[in-house]
Formats: sequence, structure tokens, C-alpha cells
Amino acid sequence: MSTNVKVIGIGDSGQGSLIPLYSKWINECEVLVGGERNLAFFPNFAGEKIVIKGSLPELIHKLQTEERSVVILASGDPLFYGIGGYVAKKLEGVQFYPAVSSIQLAFARMGESWHDAYITSVHGRSIKGLAQRIDGKDKIALLTDETNSPSAIASYLLSYGMTEYRAFVAENLEGDEERCGWYELEQLREASFSPLNVVILKRQSTGPVWPLGIEDDQFAQRKPDKGLITKKEIRVLSISQLGLRADSVVWDIGTCTGSVAIEAARIAREGAVFAIEKNEDDLRNCLENSAKFRVDLTAVHSRAPKGLEGFADPDAIFIGGSGGEMEELLAVCASRLKPNGRIVLNAATIETLYEADKTFAKVGFTTQIALVQVSRSKPILHMKRFDALNPIYIITAERKQADSEGGSSDE
Repeated sequence: MSTNVKVIGIGDSGQGSLIPLYSKWINECEVLVGGERNLAFFPNFAGEKIVIKGSLPELIHKLQTEERSVVILASGDPLFYGIGGYVAKKLEGVQFYPAVSSIQLAFARMGESWHDAYITSVHGRSIKGLAQRIDGKDKIALLTDETNSPSAIASYLLSYGMTEYRAFVAENLEGDEERCGWYELEQLREASFSPLNVVILKRQSTGPVWPLGIEDDQFAQRKPDKGLITKKEIRVLSISQLGLRADSVVWDIGTCTGSVAIEAARIAREGAVFAIEKNEDDLRNCLENSAKFRVDLTAVHSRAPKGLEGFADPDAIFIGGSGGEMEELLAVCASRLKPNGRIVLNAATIETLYEADKTFAKVGFTTQIALVQVSRSKPILHMKRFDALNPIYIITAERKQADSEGGSSDE
């Protein structure tokens, strides 16, 4: 295996962005690897050129047996959303020589620091989930592509009402056609840009804030049957039992208004939330609510367990309604749940509680059950009284551990 591989970052100005030593290494190497645009900066290169296109594993396989000296050209910093990370995992002894990244250049043109920016990429990947990832952040830098262009990003942000942001777009950085400028989102939506660009979003005013425990009446609900929602107090307790992390994948089964899914997504911002609902009207409310609360979740119209096959394997599952298919549903959930994951089920009746507890045991899960009884104050003349909400059983299920029977009790 060759250990004589250098990965050198290059800017859009081509050879002009390289220090003399890097140019020397490139000219003296026997194999030059890179995208068509970067290779075109070296028309007089005397060795073999390999264009990066298609399968990276195929390229790596070739380089693993290459005994000649190799330079791989990469745009900007190869280890910043670039080919460098992949190469480092597959080849030994690789040396990296970064150029200034497009993000650094964009902030330099903008004239602002970037150490406090949230940086993410929608280049070659889905924009799905971006809304909850960036909501509330003051400064966001986005690497884009032709699909997720500045105008597409503006349309996306406007669909979630994120009008407090203004955009700085930096095109063709260090190239002959470099162009930089500020845009309102409405302007940005209608404009056209070079495929080579960076978008920086800067918050100009305070946006809405929704801490955990959004009030019930803030959610769109089915009319005239208001009340088909996991109430705030039950919702907060149920979500706490899910044990969510920032990158959790969450299922919400029987999502109805989407209240649990939405609050879960605002915790698991770097993860993904999948919701399923059998009632079309409720699903419409869920989608309306997700746009209002800036949560880009995946919601489907189906009767679980049908429809779950398209979801990513979950770290946590909330079940607000089983539709009468408890045994089949829990069997599917148990088979798909990741190790150390949790299932939280809300039951309003003793019969559902009994069936759920029995079925969880059947599929190899232990349960903890809390009966939650909540009363809310209500004005009556110049006084207050309490109105009781329906009691709810919160069932938290985890997979049985192989050595649990031999463990000691803490009681």
C-alpha cells in the first residue's frame, strides 16, 4: 500500500491559491487526482491524471495498491465537509495540507468573525430537518449545491416563517467572477446564483421562543372535537421518559396534532422525527403545527404498524394511540428499536394498560408505569376551583438485559 499520498487544498483561483511548496509537490508527483475543475488548473501536468467521479470506494481501492507518488486535490480544507475525512479512514499515512475554506473566505468578505457560527452543509444531502437545527441561532453558515441553492433555501425558510433572518451570499470565492452581497429572504427566493456559493444567515430580530411545554391551545386541533391532544403536563412527562439526545431518531405513533413529535424534534434537533397518523384531518393539523413551530418532521397518513417500514430505526418511540393493533404494533416497534432505546406508551384505560403491559413482557421488555392525575385551576366568580384532566398511565418500556435476573436490588 502506498503511503506517499498528499491531499492538498486548493482555492477557486487555482495555482494562485497555492504556496510554492504545494505547487512543487503537485508538479513533481506521478499521479494527480481531483475533480475536473481542480485538475483543469494544471493543464501541463506531465503525470497521470485521475478524475474523481462516481464511486469513491473504487478510487480508494486503486490508490491502496498505487506505488507512485500521489497528490489528491480538494477544494478548500479537505477535512471540512470534504473528501479528506473519507480518505483518512481508508488510506494509511496520508498527509493533509488545507487551503482556506470557503466558509472562512465568506466570513472574511462579510467582515465578521465565524467562531460563533453554526455551520452545516446541505451540499449533496437533504435539507430535511434544517428548520429545527438552525431555529434560534444568531449566525448560520450553509454549504450549498445546485438543488439546495440560495433561492431554494430562502423558500424553505419562508415556509417556516423564519423571516427574522437576512442572507449573505458569497459566490465564486477567489475566482474571476466572485460576487458577494446581502439579501432579504424574499429577494433571495427570486434571485439566481452560481453553483459555487456559500450562504450565511444572520438573525436581525428576535424570533419566537417555545420552551418545553407548549400550551395546548397553541396547537391547531380538530374542530369541533378539541381536546384530541396529549396534554401539556402528560406530554412533558412522557417526553422526559423517552430519554432523548440531540441526535435521537424518534417515532410518534398516533401523532394527532403532532404535539409530542414537535416538542421531541425541538430537543433532538440533530436527529430526525417520524410521525404517523390514521386520520387525515389530524395529519393536516400536525403539518400545520410543524410549520408554525419550525419543525421539519416526516409525517405520513397510515394506520400503524403499516407505514412504519419507511422510517429510520428509532432510538425512542412514543405511542399515543395503537388503533387496536397493540400486539402487532409493539412487536414491530420492539424489532426496530435501537439498543438501549425506549418505548413510551400513554394509556387512558385500564384495559389498554393491561394489554400493553402484557404485550411488552411478551416481546421481551420490562415496564415502569406511572399513573398521572392532573388538575388545572379554573376561575369561578372571584375564586378558583380545580378541574381534573383524565388520568393517564405512562408506560415506559425498555428491553430486558440478559444479566438482569442476577443483579441485586436497590430497594
